[in-house]
Amino acid sequence: MVYYGQTSCEQDTERYLDVVKYVFSSYKKEVPLVINTMGWVKGEGLLLLIDIIRLLSPSHIVQMDVYDWKAMAPLTPEYVHLTPGLYTKGKQQAKCKQMGTSGVENWKSSEGEGDALAPEYKLLYVHPEFPRAGIAGEARVHSGILRDMSILGYLGQLQSPDVGAVLPLHSLVPYQVPFSAVALRVIHTDVAPTNIMYAVNASWVGLCRIPDEIRCQTDGPVLLTQTPVCDCLGFGIVRGVEMEKKLYHVLTPVPPENLRLVNCLLLGNIAIPNCVLVGQQGVEGEIPYVTSDYNYSILGSGKLKKKKHFKRREYAFECDYT
Repeated sequence: MVYYGQTSCEQDTERYLDVVKYVFSSYKKEVPLVINTMGWVKGEGLLLLIDIIRLLSPSHIVQMDVYDWKAMAPLTPEYVHLTPGLYTKGKQQAKCKQMGTSGVENWKSSEGEGDALAPEYKLLYVHPEFPRAGIAGEARVHSGILRDMSILGYLGQLQSPDVGAVLPLHSLVPYQVPFSAVALRVIHTDVAPTNIMYAVNASWVGLCRIPDEIRCQTDGPVLLTQTPVCDCLGFGIVRGVEMEKKLYHVLTPVPPENLRLVNCLLLGNIAIPNCVLVGQQGVEGEIPYVTSDYNYSILGSGKLKKKKHFKRREYAFECDYT
């Protein structure tokens, strides 16, 4: 498992392909493999899908069409063979230059070097008969809801198995992790080293393992300059940062024997569901990690907006409160 750290790969398709290659490299081909691709099938998304088909060489492809709307051409072997991807060339793009006896340059299609091999797979084409199948706007909203439910289910492993009240985050005992034990990296954006702890505090992180040894030459946190493609062993929440003792306080259901392998915390663009923060019971006064007194004139700040329609808006957050 690799933590990509974003809900869409539009901003970094190259890293997405690197992640796919890394995960696929561990496949032993002893059992059948089912690959669930994403629903981005327009523009560069379709080109990226063609790259993935060429990269993984599947034996079968199941293509689900959208009701009453021709979203894309059938992904036949011939279509994939001829169509250029985002990073790979189709058959018609590969050219070679040959010099004739008269010195005139002739350009001919190349059947050899640089040409993509014709894929061999069986296409199973499914055309749904019921209305509103595959409506993109609804799919985006539903995926956000399912993502929150998945995170809540994962955090539920921190709760006592006994039926009773759900304990808030501040009532759970976290692990203490020294700054020098793990490296930090924010995946989706650039954060100044002086602000890195503000970004990491109260954030969802991937608990990862990089092959390099962590070497801390200063008292501060260990910061990576590039995002690694590495194993992810689970997830957690940085519940707090103790600057005096150089400690991260991390909540996670990952068992201790696996935590010993973790030496990297990756912070992505995945938010903790709002109900986890605003729904903490038994708190007197201000709720931890929730503020009502904030200066919205600060660059990069802004209110979390409630999504009232399905149209995509830049810089909008999918949240359930204002």
